[in-house]
Amino acid sequence: MLELLTTIGKVTEVFTLVDYYTYVKGVEYLICVAFFVTFPIFYRYINHED
Repeated sequence: MLELLTTIGKVTEVFTLVDYYTYVKGVEYLICVAFFVTFPIFYRYINHED
């Protein structure tokens, strides 16, 4: 787990197109997970009734 946290934000060197696609796909998955977690929380915050 510590290795994952230390590698976040590092610029990785890619040599082939497949390496680039793999890197971009991983970053895209992280963005999607962050969106799917934060959107329902934001939706509840906006539509909160007192």
